[in-house]
Amino acid sequence: MILRISTMPSVRVASTMVLWLPLVFVGCQRGVGDGPARHHLSGKATHDGKPIPAGEIHFDPDSAQGNQGPGGVADIVDGFYETRREFGVIGGPHVVRISGFDGQPNGELQPLGAPLFPEHQLHADLPQESGKIDFDVPRTTR
Repeated sequence: MILRISTMPSVRVASTMVLWLPLVFVGCQRGVGDGPARHHLSGKATHDGKPIPAGEIHFDPDSAQGNQGPGGVADIVDGFYETRREFGVIGGPHVVRISGFDGQPNGELQPLGAPLFPEHQLHADLPQESGKIDFDVPRTTR
């Protein structure tokens, strides 16, 4: 019995990978300009009418309302938020999640300070263009 060992299958696999790898890499690259247009959003962020010292606002497209696409996020600083270009909103129905903190850092576990309220969620129809929207977390959220 003669046993033949062929390297052809491994050569074929290697050459296929060499040909496809650059295409996969290029296909995974997405620039800021790819996808749906994002819009700049800014405004006040308050809790019971008072500025939220520190926190975050997350804008998640509401898929239950047929809105799909990338989410947006903004930091809250001294009662104001502003999205950056790469984290702007796409417009349409969204679930908005607001987290607020007292702004007094307390070690690594609470870099923004103590929570002022549990994460607050609301539904909002965001504009299809840049704009300003104010958010007030009601006191009952405590």
